[in-house]
Amino acid sequence: MKIIPTELILPPRTIFRKGAVAGLLKECAVFGKRGMLVHGRSLLACGALNRIMETGESGLVVSTWQHPGGEPNLHQIENLIGAAREHRADWVAGIGGGSVIDLAKACAGLMNASSPPVAYHDGAPITASGIPFIVAPTTAGTGSEATIVCVLTNSDTNVKKSFRHSSFMARLVILDPDLLAGSPPSVVAHSGMDAFTQAVESYVSSGSSWITEELSLKGLSMIASSLEAVFKNSGSEKAGDLMMGSYLAGLGFSNSRLGIVHGLAHPLGARYHVPHGLACAVCLPHAIEFNRTVIGGKYDVMSKAIGGDLLAEVNRLINVFEIRSPFTGKPILEKDSIIQETLASGSTAANPRKVSSSDVERLLQKIF
Repeated sequence: MKIIPTELILPPRTIFRKGAVAGLLKECAVFGKRGMLVHGRSLLACGALNRIMETGESGLVVSTWQHPGGEPNLHQIENLIGAAREHRADWVAGIGGGSVIDLAKACAGLMNASSPPVAYHDGAPITASGIPFIVAPTTAGTGSEATIVCVLTNSDTNVKKSFRHSSFMARLVILDPDLLAGSPPSVVAHSGMDAFTQAVESYVSSGSSWITEELSLKGLSMIASSLEAVFKNSGSEKAGDLMMGSYLAGLGFSNSRLGIVHGLAHPLGARYHVPHGLACAVCLPHAIEFNRTVIGGKYDVMSKAIGGDLLAEVNRLINVFEIRSPFTGKPILEKDSIIQETLASGSTAANPRKVSSSDVERLLQKIF
């Protein structure tokens, strides 16, 4: 077994404590006087944005940009990069869920890029032309705070996929469990099942190594032991465990890749406009069954880590969260394109069991 991947990329600094987000702007000041703070509607509505802005040091000039909602897309990132360039931002910070974080990360990473974002979405090589990126997640979740990956949708073509570069890694990650307080149960459930899925897929990925397996397995254990409690009460003392579990899973999959769930979830999410975590939750049981014959003892190790049979526990959580498939009974839109996009995905390429077009078609039949 590999001890570490060929290239191991981790955030250089992480702060983990309740109330830590209050010091975000003071931490950002070391990167320059002019900054762009990207956020979602909820941060403004609950008053947290104003409290954070009030803590800025003298001479710090910060412009805010509110994510308009929905899955992040290329039109939004073009608007954000334009605003950041107009502000002459020295750094970009993202405080929010996965959509906010991916937009802020892409903005920082492509700030001085020579081509428009669509070129990199289509596969053009990326150069290190960005500025510092700082992040504080408000969901536990996507793990995007720990990765070099941006997932965006081209609204014109309906293609949702990722692009990445080592320079996209956050210079500073702030994990503040208080930011989970007030999250709607559906958000906790969907983002939590995304994190659960990432921990599972990273652990069994063909790109896994000793360090990514350790990170993913510990993340899975922490997510499984805290997700239900935070679903019932977002202010639970378990919120810190859930946030840390999601972060560890993010560190794991950022350095190992994922699997067939994420290969499917991106084209399905783009066409049916469902939350990413919901798509993952629906696909996960089918993927576990598909991969079970090739992952050997890892299935038992994961079951032990979460205190019960893996597949049974996934199905139990889905029932507890009252997750209903948004796909059941619907026609499979653009089936051939979904199959092609799934097979072309880097996530699918890292699945522990080789995936054929007929495999994808059978999985889609089960999902729908």
